[in-house]
Amino acid sequence: MRTELREPVALRPGVLRIVPLGGLGEIGRNMTVFEIDGKLLIVDAGVLFPETEQPGVDLILPDFAPIRDRLDDVLGVVLTHGHEDHIGAVPYLLRLRRDIPLLGSGLTLALVEAKLQEHRIKPYTLTVKEGQKEHLGPFDLEFVAVNHSIPDALAVAIRTSAGTVLHTGDFKMDQLPLDGRLTDLRAFARLGEEGVDLFLCDSTNADVPGFTALERSIGPVLDDVIARAPRRVIVASFSSHVHRVQQVLDAAAAHGRKVAFIGRSMVRNMGIAADLGYLRVPDGVVVDAKKAANLPDRDVLYMSTGSQGEPMAVLSRMANLEHSIEVGQGDTVILASSLIPGNENAVYRVINGLTKLGATVVHKGNAKVHVSGHAAAGELMYCYNILKPRGAMPVHGEVRHLVANAKIATDTGVPADRVVIADNGTVIDLVEGEARVVGQLDLGFVYVDGSSVGEITDADLKDRRTMAEEGFISIFVALDVQTGRVIVGPEIQARGFAEDQRVFDTVRPQIIAALSEASRGGTADLHGYSQVVRRTVGRWVNTQHRRRPMIVPVVVSA
Repeated sequence: MRTELREPVALRPGVLRIVPLGGLGEIGRNMTVFEIDGKLLIVDAGVLFPETEQPGVDLILPDFAPIRDRLDDVLGVVLTHGHEDHIGAVPYLLRLRRDIPLLGSGLTLALVEAKLQEHRIKPYTLTVKEGQKEHLGPFDLEFVAVNHSIPDALAVAIRTSAGTVLHTGDFKMDQLPLDGRLTDLRAFARLGEEGVDLFLCDSTNADVPGFTALERSIGPVLDDVIARAPRRVIVASFSSHVHRVQQVLDAAAAHGRKVAFIGRSMVRNMGIAADLGYLRVPDGVVVDAKKAANLPDRDVLYMSTGSQGEPMAVLSRMANLEHSIEVGQGDTVILASSLIPGNENAVYRVINGLTKLGATVVHKGNAKVHVSGHAAAGELMYCYNILKPRGAMPVHGEVRHLVANAKIATDTGVPADRVVIADNGTVIDLVEGEARVVGQLDLGFVYVDGSSVGEITDADLKDRRTMAEEGFISIFVALDVQTGRVIVGPEIQARGFAEDQRVFDTVRPQIIAALSEASRGGTADLHGYSQVVRRTVGRWVNTQHRRRPMIVPVVVSA
């Protein structure tokens, strides 16, 4: 919830300050900073994936501005689990200070280390597990097992002299998890008995009634679809969804299919999961893509990335006939994942493209091939009742999710004045066990575009959208600056506006006349003449064509 910008009050000794740098009002960029007595602790550092109105952007990072000058005070980064929206920004944070300690479970740190290797960063890590306690300066940490759509997820209890905070990370309460690892409600109850002053709770499914379905409930559906598929099967999922891949491997093995992992992140992550024992690979089932290409179609299953319609991911390239695997009549494609808000159009575009090629596309809209990794309202209510926190601050979700989570908190007895619905940059102080909003920082999106980080602005993205939607017109004019007389031009080039150059015949005389009139009116510099050209062409385009292309005048002296 957007609050008025105001500088936070000075932090007093013994007070715990909490500043979310991302993850509130959005699905992604999860990152929260805790500060007490001059020392900082960070929980998660994730990325947000761009939407269609952010063309050319690869990733979106949290805004590190509030901590950029205080990195020496950071005692560590706790990573709750290995999803990109929680670990994806770690390489960019460690570029600023390479020796920040990373704390996380075995799988989480293995995924982070593989990512950091691509950035040529060797991190300092501390592997932790559920039940373990660690002391970092003024922060006493205790790690609690939680169940999620990736193995080895952890919640973290943060004890300080100002009070105790419990951060769930992402979680659900699957009662029959594939790996047998339950969300540790006994630990939640024990923490509740000790007293939790502020509960930072996953909000993603807070507006979904009831309980999230079991992960294993989709196994029979996957098995049935794979059994009936007449030719090749292509399953798309998140590259870190080990439990989902496990069920696909089991179904493929049961029906005599070989599995090939497709997509760099899928190959890397599943290799790590298998090496660490989190993914059980049936003997002889996994083959490389080259070998799979030479097998009979009926004996092959490809496990790929691209379930969110990402333009460069495997599935999108297949739909656009830009991949070596050519989807055709009789192939079956399974999208075994959720739709991240904002990706709907891209996903449906891929579904339509694959269907047009003759494939049968199975997705959560027509079959139960996905269950969420996040707790629904019934599970959250159960947690609040077990924990009985004194205060709550919903995290990880869009505004509607945060508000729904806040209502669950008040319904279960948390006083309304102790429920904080914050925004990215909201500054919250925990004083004597009570959370108070004391300021609001102005934080923005930090765009990763190729090798550049933070150099692209919203204005740049607006220009890109204009060029994509309205086109581009460039006008070159060489003139006598003193008289405004045109010597060369106007030469007009356009892209995405009009194929026939004759369309500009009517505006050229208008440009010449406008420049002459500007000279008589006192204009005697190139910038002034450029503005005259821009206004003249802009007025003509708007009047004659009802368009607003990007207009770039180039005026030189001759």
